[in-house]
Amino acid sequence: MAATAPDNTASLTDEDRLRADMYALLGELLRKEPSDEVIATVAGFQGDGSEIGAASSVLATLASKLSGNEIRDEYMRLLIGVGRGEILPFASYYLTGFLNDKPLANLRNDMRDLGIERAEGVKDPEDHIASLFDIMSGMIRGTFGAPKSLAEQAQFFKKHIEPWAPLLMQDIEAAKSAVFYAPVGTIGRAFMNIESAAFDMGEAG
Repeated sequence: MAATAPDNTASLTDEDRLRADMYALLGELLRKEPSDEVIATVAGFQGDGSEIGAASSVLATLASKLSGNEIRDEYMRLLIGVGRGEILPFASYYLTGFLNDKPLANLRNDMRDLGIERAEGVKDPEDHIASLFDIMSGMIRGTFGAPKSLAEQAQFFKKHIEPWAPLLMQDIEAAKSAVFYAPVGTIGRAFMNIESAAFDMGEAG
């Protein structure tokens, strides 16, 4: 996505900075074949006793043991393929069974209202999961102007991500092609659950 303003991260809480970083990381891993630099960063992850922490430890080990080419080949089999990958990471496909369908049109309308433009050179439709994670990261950081409120973040998340992203992450976890990407799916699923619960608590409050 093309930013309309620089990041406004100085006023972010540590929690929001971590949320933005997690969205950005998942977006980077799911957008394209990871570079050697990204793989090296992942190899340095330190886990903890949480579900995300345990999966991060597994992911770091795999990043250290697998070659960059092996990981990039896995990405291609899983998400690109010949004709199509094992998984199609688009909201329209998951919600309607068709690419470039109504969920994409709805997303484009909301992006326009939020002042978010499609980045130049991006070929995938905007409802690719990486694009949606980039938007969430940008909304938290203030990439598209002032940081968006939790209510605005929740509205976007519940409309464009929550209805299908957890299932996508489960599919990545269980995919035949997934070795390196299996714990990526675990991290994504657990993070989606945390975000859903946090937004629900915010609404209840």
